[in-house]
Amino acid sequence: MATRPPAKGTVAPTEAGKAREKAPKRATIKRIDVAPTTMETERVARYKNLRSSAKAFIDTRLPNGKRDILTVIGRGVVEDADLAPPILDNRDFNVAYIRARHGCGATLHIHETNEVFIPLKGTWEVYWQNRDGKRHQVELQAYDTVSVPVGVSRGFRYLGKGRGLMMAIVGGTDPGRVHWPRETVEEAKKHGFVLRDGDLVEL
Repeated sequence: MATRPPAKGTVAPTEAGKAREKAPKRATIKRIDVAPTTMETERVARYKNLRSSAKAFIDTRLPNGKRDILTVIGRGVVEDADLAPPILDNRDFNVAYIRARHGCGATLHIHETNEVFIPLKGTWEVYWQNRDGKRHQVELQAYDTVSVPVGVSRGFRYLGKGRGLMMAIVGGTDPGRVHWPRETVEEAKKHGFVLRDGDLVEL
């Protein structure tokens, strides 16, 4: 049966419009007030005041895994129990900065939620390995963005000169833990580090 055209003077609904009509009604958001002192102390993260950790993950003591992690919003999946973010409200996402020198970054690992990378300084490479063992990569310049899906074995490294800076956003209020391959865990143990209850511990 042919679809009847819309009546004269009406506009046919778009696919986006149809989706909105089917979407459940959202609760009304209650407006709140925030004092300037509260905004500054609880909701603002000054870059110059951010604390970094050179042992935020089990692979950071490996030769090509050396990097600084600066948490901004939420702890994300950081394995350094002492690294606390200045902004604690991490509903739905976590934000951190990564600093690294040429050739360094993160070794292959898997996340339980989406992970987004946005270089802010220098050229970075995000690479991944499929189940057939083949590796692929994408090169990113400043302000390029890549979103790595759940379950992909990924890593990254800085390709530029000096020290690069990249923003990492991990989805989820509770993003879970990093899933490391066995060889990374064993290599880290040779360097004196193991994971206990998700936190990095020095032997």
